[in-house]
Amino acid sequence: MAKPRQSGSARTKTAGPPPQRPQLAESGGRFLPLERETEQEFRPQLLQALQDKVDRFQDPALEVAPSCPGCGKAMGHHDSGRVWWLTRFGRIQASARRYRCRPCQQSRRPLLEVLGVEPGRISDSLARLLAVLAVVAPYPLAAQLAELLLGVKVSTMGVWRATQRLGEAAARYSEQLSQYHADDRSEGAPTQNAPPAVVLSVDACMLGMQVRPHRRRRTGDEPLPLLLPSERVETSGGRRSVVRRFLVSCLGDADAIFQRVYG
Repeated sequence: MAKPRQSGSARTKTAGPPPQRPQLAESGGRFLPLERETEQEFRPQLLQALQDKVDRFQDPALEVAPSCPGCGKAMGHHDSGRVWWLTRFGRIQASARRYRCRPCQQSRRPLLEVLGVEPGRISDSLARLLAVLAVVAPYPLAAQLAELLLGVKVSTMGVWRATQRLGEAAARYSEQLSQYHADDRSEGAPTQNAPPAVVLSVDACMLGMQVRPHRRRRTGDEPLPLLLPSERVETSGGRRSVVRRFLVSCLGDADAIFQRVYG
């Protein structure tokens, strides 16, 4: 059986010793390993410094028994255990007293409430950084970037949970802000620095962005309709865009979206 002939652009026979396979070097100098060594050397010290601050943390609210959220009575001391949570520098541990109300079956840990952390969860500062990574990359890639950029190992589900919780908090704030402005008893928003024109564009529509063959003319002292020249920039040749843009979204009817836009 005859062997197939190789094309001219394939492997060619060359006299002499075989070539060495090229390798992609991480850096052409010694500075990169120095940076990594410095980070690995001082990261445990940063973690220990943060742990020392948590161990020395004191607050007047920790000196008295908390009240039960159900009945309002003082709760009794139940136990004290070590808990941990994940921070930018690694795991932090603390001994947190747990109080319990037997009739209401409620329990509280004042130390964790004052610090604003939850056992076994991710700290707020780390959660914000993970959410930024999750916005620009898929969750698995965001977890890999977190280890590469932040030096913290977080699972894909951990990145998802942190992002979802921050998203829910932002959605609650947007809803509360809309309800606040929809109430006629609330203080109105200041209008001193309000723009002279506001443009509302529905999804999948382009309003006031199209290229016109003739420039719009001002009639007397009346401002130009929809968009003013000061509110537009030419991002590229023949392409205009609004300088300041805000995205408002919701799941609901026209009244629901109007309340959020008004807010």
